[in-house]
Amino acid sequence: MNSLALLPLPYYLCVIVLIVFAWQAWLVRDQGWGVPMLVVLGTVGAWYLCDPLYNGYKQYIDKFGAERLSEAWWEVLIFLISLRIFVPMMNRRINGTLALRGSCILQAIKSGLIDTEEFQNQITVITKLLVILWVGLMFLALLRVDFDYQGLFFPYLTDKADPWSRDRIGGGIDAVFAFANYFQSLLTALFGVCLALSKRFSTMMLAGIVYLLAVPFYIFDRTRNLMLAVLLPGFISLVTMRMKGGIVIRLAVIVVAFMALESWMKFVIDNRDLGSISEALKSGGDQSLDLKNRKHLGFNMFEELGYINLFIDKGTYQVNWGARYFAEAVNPIPRVLWPGKPLIGIDYAIARGMAYGNQSSSSGGVVASISTGMIGQGVVNFGQIFGPVAAALLMAVWVAVLAHQDYKGSDIFHMFLYAIGLVLTFNMGRDITLLVIYPFIFGWLMLNAYNRYIKKPV
Repeated sequence: MNSLALLPLPYYLCVIVLIVFAWQAWLVRDQGWGVPMLVVLGTVGAWYLCDPLYNGYKQYIDKFGAERLSEAWWEVLIFLISLRIFVPMMNRRINGTLALRGSCILQAIKSGLIDTEEFQNQITVITKLLVILWVGLMFLALLRVDFDYQGLFFPYLTDKADPWSRDRIGGGIDAVFAFANYFQSLLTALFGVCLALSKRFSTMMLAGIVYLLAVPFYIFDRTRNLMLAVLLPGFISLVTMRMKGGIVIRLAVIVVAFMALESWMKFVIDNRDLGSISEALKSGGDQSLDLKNRKHLGFNMFEELGYINLFIDKGTYQVNWGARYFAEAVNPIPRVLWPGKPLIGIDYAIARGMAYGNQSSSSGGVVASISTGMIGQGVVNFGQIFGPVAAALLMAVWVAVLAHQDYKGSDIFHMFLYAIGLVLTFNMGRDITLLVIYPFIFGWLMLNAYNRYIKKPV
């Protein structure tokens, strides 16, 4: 309540605009781009509009000054308005006449497509294909960890084994390990969807066994965004397509699942700096009162926007005019092929006081990298006016890409990609980066390979 009294007019304008645009997106959900637009708006609401309420606005005023914070809220407002303008435009440009189909996935939910023989045949074929890929990948992973199968598949019994560990600044064949890491998370998420949608006992058992072997690798990790990436696609599929109860039952399931996930993530946050999560679970975790009262860390992208404006105004950080976006775009190029490939976000981490050693080191010369936030990333690239517009344009393209999966949702693999993409959207609130959406990209590549070599050209 104290924060609400301190928040300026542009904050409330942002809230009003977000609610209006969200309602408009809901009304056009049958057009394909409405639901992805809602998810983007929800992401902005969580990372920016809820930040001062959760963390306390008074500390931000003391740190940055009320005037500079008002500037930041205007930047959020510019982003929201630009997003609303760009989304229909980019959807028409990217999807063209395909958009005339409307939302195939919503139609599938309403028609009970999951109960058809053809749909279950597709689930069975895809599950078997994924098992082949997963077994091959896990064989390589076991080689990397000296066949520590307990650490790989049963991290709740011992310390987790990480077969794809590498330095922040990669080199040599680190790009291969990075690919394997993202590919493993994609396969795990897809098994969750197969488990949720399969109604054949044999397929359900196959997907379930593999999922129960694969998902603890992420549950007992320290990275929350990966937990969401492997858990939520299957859960979304379960709630929207598998469950037969009414809206009340579905909401009850969502609430219970949220409470369980929130409790586990809080436990991980409280104990991830003290050793392995499995050991913390066995011992009951840290019981100190200060730690139990600590809030979730990382929900502070508006605070980072305040830092960015502060640094730019003081001249301690310079707008890089697209260099950060360029570094993100060329990230897929292995550093072994381009030793001088631009580093992502190191300059901002240094500005935030995270400098350590030199940039030629494996850590990139920083203790930790710092996310700039979806909107803040636009500001560091193109300034306080054009930056939010650029970020909105990128997110509008992403909405159109997700809508494309919806328009082709009669193909089950597009439905899978759609579920994964919606989940990854929330993680993009911290940065619009390929590092977040690589599982989606690899899934898209798998889909094209499947259509070309296994199914038929489309």
